[in-house]
Amino acid sequence: MPEHKNPNLKISLKENYMYFTLPMALNYQRDSYALWKCANKMYSEFPNIFDSHMVCAMEPEEIKNILVRYKVALQPNKQPVIWSTLCRTIEQDFAGDIRNLFSVMEYNVSSIKNYIQGNKKKFPYLGGNKICNYWLYVMEQYTDVKFQDRENITVAPDTHVIQASTKLGLITEKEAQQAEAQTLVTERWERVLAHTDIVPIDIHTPMWLWSRGKFQVPLEK
Repeated sequence: MPEHKNPNLKISLKENYMYFTLPMALNYQRDSYALWKCANKMYSEFPNIFDSHMVCAMEPEEIKNILVRYKVALQPNKQPVIWSTLCRTIEQDFAGDIRNLFSVMEYNVSSIKNYIQGNKKKFPYLGGNKICNYWLYVMEQYTDVKFQDRENITVAPDTHVIQASTKLGLITEKEAQQAEAQTLVTERWERVLAHTDIVPIDIHTPMWLWSRGKFQVPLEK
């Protein structure tokens, strides 16, 4: 997956949590592999841009120049503001450490999502249903966080997951074109997996890769 391109920090470090948080809010309508490749390079050369305290002390133009220079921000006016807003929220509300959000919410997914989505202005784009659920999944995969109720991390219905769900007949072609397609996909995967040991978010990676690979199935040897 795209997030495999990372600095290989110790998984328990605050810096590691920040690395997998800030770029996530800029991960929309773009190549995810390119984003995380750029984020990895930016961290190796300018790690301070991932530190909320340092970012809050920077001038807006400096933040913009760094993010644009490394192509982490493709929208030079909008995306640096998103990055700065998240850093300000983390710095002011959680003492500069996103791990404090999880501990305050007692590692409860439902509480975390309700808090973030109830304060979307403080968590731009990270508060969106699709990105919020996928971000929590990435936190599980690349940090040492352990959530009490990971079953409440729902499927992240991005374009690839919607296309794969359509291919499987979970939703119709017509439904996939509707405004509520994301909601339909989320609800139907929850229904299908309700009495299984599979948590909805766990189907994300295979569905995403299957769709991105144009639904090609390798031949058996």
